[in-house]
Amino acid sequence: MGKFFENLHAVLGAGLVLTIVVMLCFNGQNFEDGIAAGNAIMRWLHTFFGILWIGLLYYFNFVQIPTMPKIPAELKPAVGKHIAPAALFWFRWAAAATVLFGLGIAFHAKYAIPALTLQDPYKLIGIGMWLGLVMAFNVWFVIWPNQKKALGIVEADDATKAASARTAMIFSRTNTLLSIPLLYTMVNANNG
Repeated sequence: MGKFFENLHAVLGAGLVLTIVVMLCFNGQNFEDGIAAGNAIMRWLHTFFGILWIGLLYYFNFVQIPTMPKIPAELKPAVGKHIAPAALFWFRWAAAATVLFGLGIAFHAKYAIPALTLQDPYKLIGIGMWLGLVMAFNVWFVIWPNQKKALGIVEADDATKAASARTAMIFSRTNTLLSIPLLYTMVNANNG
């Protein structure tokens, strides 16, 4: 059993199989037509990748950023060369997947344009969509390019690395700030 749980891919595969069993055995009525099935699967994937994205955002802001100054200098390369690049890989691709599945849901259910133009009754979900789009933009076009410099993934002098680290941190904190109302809009958009 220990070997199974040591293999992340096996755990993810088993989670996928278990999800399919739950979908078919306990929610099968929603899978009688392709439209309902597609919607349910997109919502599940949107939620999964959203949890991964925001979870990593919170890891960076609640754990890694505040802890880095306390780490002895000789240990920092382990974070900068191994942990941070791996976390940033999942962070940016989870952001992309969250946005793509979210937009897929909105277009599939035919409320994307009214929501993005903040029309009633889609204003709340539209605000959430815009917050998510801004956050994803920050991830791909501000945080990631600056982190590549700060971590030495791309060539940069020490002053550029320091400035890039600060810029990445500020935009990561911006995303943390935006994530709080984003979560409210996502949870409550269908409750009005």
